[in-house]
Amino acid sequence: MTSAAPRPIQIAPSVLPADFSKLAEECIALQEAGVDRIQWDVMDGQFVPNLTFGPDVIAACRPHVTIPFEAHLMVNTPEVLLERWVEAGCNLLLVHAESTVHLHRCLEQVRQAGAGAAVALNPSTPVSAVEHVLDLVEMVLVMTVNPGFGGQDYISTMEPKIAELRALIVERELDVDIEVDGGIGPATIAGATAAGANVLVAGSALYRDPDGLGHAVADLRKRAEAAQGAGS
Repeated sequence: MTSAAPRPIQIAPSVLPADFSKLAEECIALQEAGVDRIQWDVMDGQFVPNLTFGPDVIAACRPHVTIPFEAHLMVNTPEVLLERWVEAGCNLLLVHAESTVHLHRCLEQVRQAGAGAAVALNPSTPVSAVEHVLDLVEMVLVMTVNPGFGGQDYISTMEPKIAELRALIVERELDVDIEVDGGIGPATIAGATAAGANVLVAGSALYRDPDGLGHAVADLRKRAEAAQGAGS
């Protein structure tokens, strides 16, 4: 597959809206619903105003499912502890461009630790912030909310940013996915996908579906693939 061809749609739910008292069971339910992988929103209370999961919590859930885990590190100085997330069973680590002084070095450190490297961008951070590290990453996450809390409204003005990033990736013939996270649901997933995203993080929308997780995942995938097909 060339980078210009449509990339496979992946649904990567966040467990942030899940019941924290039974996270292993929640992961099993997501796997049974047909998701492609699970995203762990790791928050330190400083880079973002919230606290969530440590590596031991993720490690405790890892044996219960076989699908990949990714850790979205919303933490200052991720380089200090990043090996712990790999040891916990995360296949992919997302480092915020805004969170470390030496982004290039940090992404190399992720790769050396044995995980795939990805980079995340807050809404106000331009694509140019990651232009010179795209050769190191498997994915770029364009935040479609300001990080820190679930259930926020999708920022539709991020769609031109997604399109700019996709054009840059295609121009350079890179094998890089684009993920979006924040406010993704039935009403917003088509816009994000049409702009060039192919990995969709959904949280609240999945858990709100009255027909259950399986229906929610299938519906989002169908909507994303239709939008991708219409734009190709």
